[in-house]
Amino acid sequence: MTRDSAVAKLADGIQADLAASNTLLDLLERQFDAALRHRSAQLAELAEQLMPALEAMDQRRLQRVALVRALLGPDGDMAQLIASLAAPVRAAFAADWQALEQRVVECKRLNARNSALLTEQFSIMQRVLNGEEEIYAPR
Repeated sequence: MTRDSAVAKLADGIQADLAASNTLLDLLERQFDAALRHRSAQLAELAEQLMPALEAMDQRRLQRVALVRALLGPDGDMAQLIASLAAPVRAAFAADWQALEQRVVECKRLNARNSALLTEQFSIMQRVLNGEEEIYAPR
């Protein structure tokens, strides 16, 4: 594989992840709404949609790591690759990479929010079903 084709493959992977991250953001919002409304069937359906999307993104991430290392050596990273690109390509590539990084951070934030809600709901349900062991203990 030539350097140009490897860079093109990286750019295509980033574009695919940008599109996939939009889908993930939507699914995470829908998951939060379903959790708020205690819609377990919808939560299960959303989990079935989230897993393949996340697995596909992880595969593209692994491919990116392998391509960057093939181009720059075992310690190479995306910042170094971007810096090595010609000016017109560099700007677009850097903008897409930054947009992807921001969307990933947002997906992680929404996932943490959803996880906290589901964990709290589970904890409350456990207390309702099983009672609290030390109901009169100071907190």
